[in-house]
Amino acid sequence: MTIEMVPPGLIMIVAALLIALTRGTVRTAIVLAAPLLTLWAIFQVPDGVSLSAHFLGYNIELIEGSSVRRLFATVFSIMAFAGGLYSFRTARGVELAAAFAYAGGSIGVAFSGDLISFFLFWEWMAIFSTIVILSGGSAAARAAAFRYALVHFLGGVILMVGIAALYVQTGSVDVAAMKATDFASWMILIGILINAAAPPLSSWLPDAYPESSPTGMVFLSAYTTKTAVLALILLFPGEKVLVFVGLYMAVYGIMYALLENDARRILAYSIVNQVGFMVTGIGIGTEMAINGAAAHAFAHIIYKALLLMSAGVVLHRTGKSRCTDLGGLFRTMPITAFCGIIGALAISGVPLTSGFTTKTMISEAAALEHLPVVWFILAAASAGVFLHAGIKFPWFVFFQKDSGMRPKDAPWNMGLAMALLSGLCILLGVYPEPLYAMLPYPTDFHAYKGYKLVFYLQLLLFSGLAFFLLLPLMRRTRTVCLDTDWFYRKGGKAVAGALTRVISSGYQGASAAVQGFLGKGQATISGLVGHERRLGSSWAIGTSVLWVLVLLVGYAVIYTLR
Repeated sequence: MTIEMVPPGLIMIVAALLIALTRGTVRTAIVLAAPLLTLWAIFQVPDGVSLSAHFLGYNIELIEGSSVRRLFATVFSIMAFAGGLYSFRTARGVELAAAFAYAGGSIGVAFSGDLISFFLFWEWMAIFSTIVILSGGSAAARAAAFRYALVHFLGGVILMVGIAALYVQTGSVDVAAMKATDFASWMILIGILINAAAPPLSSWLPDAYPESSPTGMVFLSAYTTKTAVLALILLFPGEKVLVFVGLYMAVYGIMYALLENDARRILAYSIVNQVGFMVTGIGIGTEMAINGAAAHAFAHIIYKALLLMSAGVVLHRTGKSRCTDLGGLFRTMPITAFCGIIGALAISGVPLTSGFTTKTMISEAAALEHLPVVWFILAAASAGVFLHAGIKFPWFVFFQKDSGMRPKDAPWNMGLAMALLSGLCILLGVYPEPLYAMLPYPTDFHAYKGYKLVFYLQLLLFSGLAFFLLLPLMRRTRTVCLDTDWFYRKGGKAVAGALTRVISSGYQGASAAVQGFLGKGQATISGLVGHERRLGSSWAIGTSVLWVLVLLVGYAVIYTLR
């Protein structure tokens, strides 16, 4: 068997098993080597189907290569390496193993050529991402993991219904572009959008991710939502409803991020906002827009992981993540602060960072398609990103008031992982051509044009000015923001309580009825077979002979009728 016939995701899954079985230096070597081996295997995958099989009468295409599939699989592997480097000294073995299995599932989805294997890897991701959240170890993490699993189970059921309906209609389970025009396609689209954290079922992300460990959230940020973005690119390019969904996500994420007090929840809502840009590009559907969505997903995974690594180091060193408890940490955490600022500049789309060279492709696509409202909302959302992630996060965590804490800076491995991703953010901002060469369609896009630079610099300048002018209003208090998760956190608990009472009442009624029936039956039987009862008393020999004769005749009749 050649390397082209080995699913790259399988390498990560085998590595996950080995991580769970090993300790010390051997585990570390596996954590660092497996993503690099997987990355090499990804670039050996040719275009088209290179591995297929028959399963329960279906044609399963385990490896189908294309430029966009390799692009996403590449960044998934890079993220696994950076995440492993960041976490191998502090994360528990079960968390590392689950994270690598989770990454393997996402790479499996990236190369799935049919909806059956696509669905199996999709659910594999849901299982192991839940374990990553559970590895947070707290009661809040366990509750959040349970809610997370329920939402993703719902999404998986909806997706499976859509796949089954599509097969009944067409007889095919190939991964191919479609439009949301019937029941099957709508079910598939809704199932994918749940994983993309599209409202109203988006609050699972800020509800669950911040409850994971400082290392766990780094992995969680990279895979589920971006795998959904890839699925939308493959299955629903140009689906116009996605433009409205994406714009809503972009604005929704900003609003909640601005209101949040917890640093990791700010960044969690920022994931929703940034995925909104990608979904909008997919909805526009032109070659430029699809390229922009794919490139922005690549860049987003890197700078979002960098931001979460910075926040994770702060949580690791101080045990705190609320903005009201932090501040002044740049004095003793300069490396963490510097890398966090690089990530903040990248997510804001500042020139010379990766966010600028990718996000502008989506805005350019909207302009070329004469969609002024879409372009304006994306521009406003870009300003909002600079407010909540570009300024608010580093300002309140590393600067503002002095919290009095003097924690140590990042451990060497965490600092090295952050430096690696910081370098990629700058490299892709200064020299994006290697990334552009990996995009689904050929492009001659140039981000650094005079009018673009002037516009974005003005936008960022005035956004920053607005932040500091409105700083008294931006200061956070010890509050908790309620999202739509309130309905299944509180409403679900109330419904469960009501069902419990109904079931308990029904059980008690049924139990009483059964006990009454058994009591009457016991009394009847006691009347027949008890001491000196009707069947328990001694019979005359003639009566006994008569009953034996009746039984023999009955048996003879039944045997004859056979």
